[in-house]
This record gives sequence, C-alpha cells and structure tokens, in this order.
Amino acid sequence: MKLQWIGEIVGQVGHFALFSARIGARAITGRFQFRDFTWQLYLVLVRCMLPVAAVVFPFGMVVALQGLAVFEQFGAQRLLASLASVAIIRELSPVLASVLVAAQGGSACAAELGAMRIKEELDATEVMGIDALSTHVVPRVLAMTLACPVLNLFGTVAGILGAFLTAVVFKGENGGVFLAQLFSFTGPYDLAAAGFKTTVFGAIIGLTAGYLGFHTTGGAAGVGKAVNRTVVTSVLIFITANYFLTSALFGSLT
Repeated sequence: MKLQWIGEIVGQVGHFALFSARIGARAITGRFQFRDFTWQLYLVLVRCMLPVAAVVFPFGMVVALQGLAVFEQFGAQRLLASLASVAIIRELSPVLASVLVAAQGGSACAAELGAMRIKEELDATEVMGIDALSTHVVPRVLAMTLACPVLNLFGTVAGILGAFLTAVVFKGENGGVFLAQLFSFTGPYDLAAAGFKTTVFGAIIGLTAGYLGFHTTGGAAGVGKAVNRTVVTSVLIFITANYFLTSALFGSLT
C-alpha cells in the first residue's frame, strides 16, 4: 500500500514536470497569442493589486510598531527604517504578494480552465486542430509569472508607506532620519533578487493552476477541488522554495 502511494506521487510529479516542459517549450518558441497574454496579465493585475496593497500596507505598519518597541529599549530608533526595508523588500512583500496572486489569479485560472474542460471546450479546441495549451494555458501561466514581480513592487511601496505612517505620523519619529536610513542595508540588488524570487513564485502558481485546471475531472465539484488544490499546493511549493531562494540570494549578506 505504501509503495503504491509513493508510486502515485512520483507519477503525478512526473506528469506535472512533463506538462511544465510542454508549457515552457511553447512559451520559449512564441507559440501563443500575445494579445491573449496581455489580456490575462491585465486581469491578474486588476484582480490582485488592491488586495496586495490592503495586505502588505498594514503588515508594514506592524513591522514598524513592533520594531520600534524593541529599538526603543536600546536607543536605536534610527535603525527602524532599515529593519522595515529589509523585512518588507526581501520577505514580506514577495511572499504576501505571491499568496494573493495564488488566491486571486491562480484560483481564477484553475476555475476557468476547469470549466472549459468540464464543458468540453478544450476538447473542441483540439478537435479543430488548435493547440489548447498554446491557446488557453500558456498566456495564463506567463501572465502570472510577470504579474507577481510587478505586484511585488507595488506591495513593497505599500509596505514601506505603512511603516513610514506608523513610525513618523503615529509615533512621532523623525521623518528625515527614517528616509535617510531606509536603504542603509538594502539596495538595487535586494529589489532585483526579490523580483527574481517572485518571478519564480509566479511561474509556480501559473503552472500549478494550469495543470490542475487543465486536467480537471468530476464535473462542477471537480472544478471546486481544482481551485482549492491550486491555492494550497502552489502556496506550499513556493513557500518551501522561498527558503532555498532566500538562502541562495541573501545568505551571504546576513
């Protein structure tokens, strides 16, 4: 029984890897409609931009509030901005933005593809001699891959604004000192590394949503299961990947 269970997992991982390779080959060779990609990118950005800001902004406020409580004990309030920038740019914004993309964009992608599979629209596309992966899946995967780093930048700005609001407006810290210390321990490399991480996260979300939606079975209930599995699975995968990416990108800096 255990061996059968392990075999099923290995088989699913192999099937997913093959699916990802097929998507990657089509994306690299340009076998998709650029117009469909831009439309899907627009939809993901519209769906996720407000939720990302609404989540990362108060997290930035909390980082400033908790950090100030610690730094006040050592008279090191000037370091608060540095703490906020490191925490928000390197970790909070990339992870939270990606979670929201999985919850909003990934779930919508899986639901749309699942509905098309249940209604046999994907089968009809194949019957007409049109590649369903290139037409329906690749634009959505690429859209989430690009949307994640864009939304991360938006979330970074929102988080830092939240930290500034708490520290300067609510707690009366010096605004000039806050801004002067904001990038003492972060710079262009940190922004680029965070963008790289979120690009990887976006690809994970897109491929997971595309795979589960494209292979949906079981009618309307199956669509619901695909949506739920998309969010849970993609978040678990990229949260795990986040540790290794953070160790590789920032490990030598700490």
